[in-house]
Amino acid sequence: SYNNVINIYYLNEKLPDNEEVEIDPRLSDIINLGIEYYDKTNGLLNIAAGNLTEVWKEFINTCEKLPSNEELNTNINIKDINLENNIYKKQNNIKLDLGAIAKGYTTELVGKYLEDNNIHSYIINAGGNVKVGKAYKKEYYKVGIVDPLNPSDICIKLNINNKSVVTSGDYQRYCTMDNINYNHIINPKTLFPDNYTKSVTVITKDSKKADILSTYLFLLPIDDGLEYVNNLDDVEAIWYSDEIYYSNGFDKYE
Repeated sequence: SYNNVINIYYLNEKLPDNEEVEIDPRLSDIINLGIEYYDKTNGLLNIAAGNLTEVWKEFINTCEKLPSNEELNTNINIKDINLENNIYKKQNNIKLDLGAIAKGYTTELVGKYLEDNNIHSYIINAGGNVKVGKAYKKEYYKVGIVDPLNPSDICIKLNINNKSVVTSGDYQRYCTMDNINYNHIINPKTLFPDNYTKSVTVITKDSKKADILSTYLFLLPIDDGLEYVNNLDDVEAIWYSDEIYYSNGFDKYE
């Protein structure tokens, strides 16, 4: 909560049901992007799942008692997002969760700002989201991927130039109960976290696209994710599970 700022916290916690408010065009852009990718990801990316992720966030913070079915069966209907010309109207107590988009979107804005001001050699490290420009006095920047089994170590170093590298994983925000990892990336269809992989890293030009895809791929079985990425242009990915899996063109970054 910030004074005189209309942000996600305000929309989720302060704005009364059936009332509307004008929001920043950039926030409007992120919400519209989330709505667009709901269909593109077959509903696995659902920015209307704020009520659901709020339940899991509380559980992960306390790690005491698994959420009940009653707690998890909350409103996550994306059709309850009512946004037109930057006017947002709260409906049916829907809450937004932009965790799969906001950091990538903001990182992309920062990169564009630098390049618009004729700064083309840069590294932006937004914690799990890295965007680099043209490498300065060398061919590549080196970008490390964290070892999800030992997060203090780097397991692979990539050669990156004018690209974004984004990782989604289960090793930072999670709770382990009865030998099951309950992480913060929730599948809106099962209402539970998935454990197909420990982490997935996406490399592509656009940071917001990389952010979205890393979350989407984390929620897909690895074989399905590989097939998906291998049919995309200018997107590569690596999965860390019991084994390491690479998309077809990943080796050009090693």
